[in-house]
Amino acid sequence: MTNTMFRTALMSATMLMGVSAQPLLAQDAAQEAADESDADTIVVTATRRALSLQDVPINISAIGAEELEDQRLNDIRDLGAFTPGITITDTGPRGAGTIVMRGLSADDSSTFADNGNNAIGVYLGEVPLYFDFKLIDMARVEVLLGPQGTLYGLGTLAGALRYIPERPDPTKISGSAHARVFGMEESKDVGYVFDGVINLPIISDRLAFRSATGYYYDPGFIDYPFTVQTIGVSRPQPGPASNPLGTPAQQAANLRRQKDVNFGKTFTTRNQLGLTLDTMKAYLTYAFQEVKTDGRQANGGGVLGEGRYEGPWRVLEPATRRAHLLSLEVEVELGDFAQLVSSTGYTRTSNNSSVDVTDLLLDLDYGYEGFPAFTGFTRSNARTRQFNQEIRLLSTHGGPFSWVLGAFYNKSKTSTSYREFIPGFAASPTGQAFGVIPNADDNEYASFGRSNIKERAIFGEATYQVTPEWQITGGLRYYGYDLQRIGGSVLPYFDGPIASDDDIPSSQGQASASGVVYKANTSYKFSDDALIYLTYSTGYRLGGANTGAAPCVLPLNLNQQNICALPNELFYGPDETENFELGVRATAFDKKLSVNLSVFQVNWDGIQLASATEFGGIGILTNGGAARNRGFDFSFRAQITPEFSLRGNYSYLDAQLTADVPNLLQIRNSQVASVRPKFVRVGVFDGDRLPGSAKHSGSFAADYVVPVGDNGEVKFNWTATYTGNILSRVGNRGFGETLPDYLTHRAAITYQVADSYEISLFANNITNEYAVTGISNDRSRFGFVNGGIISRYYGRSVLTPRVIGIEARYSF
Repeated sequence: MTNTMFRTALMSATMLMGVSAQPLLAQDAAQEAADESDADTIVVTATRRALSLQDVPINISAIGAEELEDQRLNDIRDLGAFTPGITITDTGPRGAGTIVMRGLSADDSSTFADNGNNAIGVYLGEVPLYFDFKLIDMARVEVLLGPQGTLYGLGTLAGALRYIPERPDPTKISGSAHARVFGMEESKDVGYVFDGVINLPIISDRLAFRSATGYYYDPGFIDYPFTVQTIGVSRPQPGPASNPLGTPAQQAANLRRQKDVNFGKTFTTRNQLGLTLDTMKAYLTYAFQEVKTDGRQANGGGVLGEGRYEGPWRVLEPATRRAHLLSLEVEVELGDFAQLVSSTGYTRTSNNSSVDVTDLLLDLDYGYEGFPAFTGFTRSNARTRQFNQEIRLLSTHGGPFSWVLGAFYNKSKTSTSYREFIPGFAASPTGQAFGVIPNADDNEYASFGRSNIKERAIFGEATYQVTPEWQITGGLRYYGYDLQRIGGSVLPYFDGPIASDDDIPSSQGQASASGVVYKANTSYKFSDDALIYLTYSTGYRLGGANTGAAPCVLPLNLNQQNICALPNELFYGPDETENFELGVRATAFDKKLSVNLSVFQVNWDGIQLASATEFGGIGILTNGGAARNRGFDFSFRAQITPEFSLRGNYSYLDAQLTADVPNLLQIRNSQVASVRPKFVRVGVFDGDRLPGSAKHSGSFAADYVVPVGDNGEVKFNWTATYTGNILSRVGNRGFGETLPDYLTHRAAITYQVADSYEISLFANNITNEYAVTGISNDRSRFGFVNGGIISRYYGRSVLTPRVIGIEARYSF
């Protein structure tokens, strides 16, 4: 019996090469090539050219549809353990997960996820969108390591991640239904997933509709045992500093336990209308996803004696994230000369969230602790509207020379609105002593920011097939962007109430930049079973605006509190990478063993770094320093017998600064409130290791298939993944920490009948491993006592505990 898992899992994608014309769409080309190949051939298609894996002259890997299903990989956060060269931090459903490719991150770790990482390009089909869409009805997920700006619309700094969806099929009715039910350690509820796919021909062989829709309920496992019953009335610390939670009676009068607050409720749908003509294919897509949760996947480090799966925060911290995508993808065959590929997309995302801000305000030493019921929280919303147009022309004329030429336009509008509220304070004796101006919402701080960025680029590559074994490729991209910003902030208690963002004093500014990136690649095939390639490429990331702070009005009055940005803090510029890579792909034993190895070095300059304004400590981005990241990625797949296969990967990464960055980090100078200065800045230095990624990581998996009857089989799978230690801060300067390494295991037993139905028993994190995956703030704030109030500023995100469940799938 053919082992389909070996054929389809761990697929890889390829750059442009001199090959003959293929069917119009890459997915169709891949399927046609797979149908015609033998069972051991892995077909790859990133540039709509179907090639076997050993012909791919660049480091690109992918996870196929069957492996996505078998391993229950739901979204971005699940991919890191199965793809070499990247680290993905799972911080729960509040965000899309923080993705670090080849160590290209210099930011502190966090218990909050990254919802806008522009160091990588994330695509759904051919449309850029950074959002963790659920991976239902996907043909594969491709991971491209290294800059890709000479072939793709986005000018990626570190690499690209592409979701390749299944497409409408006008030849037949088909679909599937899937259900999963599971229990989770530390959770009181049962989790479940229901999703389905339907494919309906409308006009036979011409027009079809395909829809994939699902609902995911993750029950959560983090409790908030110390939330106040009534904000601004109940005391968040009923007892003294020596016994902060007070007596049981004091706790019952002021606090309540909120259970499983990091639950995730996700509705997702993707709907496509597909048109197939003799020389054209077009897909019109609408996709939507909404994710809701009530808290962080984190604890407070035990600051109040809370457990590993408890957070000490005073209020719930809800978040709702939404994304809409409308796109049109068209491919037209221009005779035997070229293919025209057009991708048009409009996306709209929103993120409404709230966090406990009490400790931030207490840390400012304004005297808020004089109000015993003092509790602060935020309301923030961020919205992005983005329009993309990409056009590519790909040669199909054959011969030793082939090429691709493209143009890209991106218009993105981002708006943020932020409020801090401290209910009850203005009416309290402490507030009255402050002489504040009351307002209906007890709004203490307000800010907003808007930015408008327009990016244009032209790009292309050309390949010359010197001999059947040797090819040379060169690529070039020119880009430019213009940026406008407007933003401001206000203190309503002192400057007067505000009704909307329009009432906040603001200022405007603009910036622009342009540049060129390059690529050179060559490969040589020693035989049908061995290829070596060498790549040099450069990449960039767009600059931007720090819109959360108003410009300082100079000269400043240093005798009063100033919350503003200096001129050099209003904008940040692009940063750039230079990538060198040598790779080998080989197969042996009649293609039963495949091996991929790449060694690389990335030089990173003008790094975009997270910092804070000198006045007010408002978070901003700035440019500074340089880094050198080097290492290697290794993966293999071995078909030991027709029933038994092994696969695995290992990555080594040495990522470190090569230049000092003075005064980057701000830390509390002392745990004693009277010590001044209260905050000091510390630098980071040449040789310091970069945070956010593991030096060592890898996975190892075994699959065994037992035929049952005429058309059934039982599949046994076991996978172990290892994540090495990670630094929370550059060089662990300024109270940074080392997050310990950890090893997890998952397994499944699946009974499958042909392609019709299957049922599985599965378990994730079988040993119930506890691991810290991120840090918010630093130990200088841990347990700090301000006016008798113990700080809960510090946080640790944690790994999902053991999950055991059952799932079933029916396909027709």
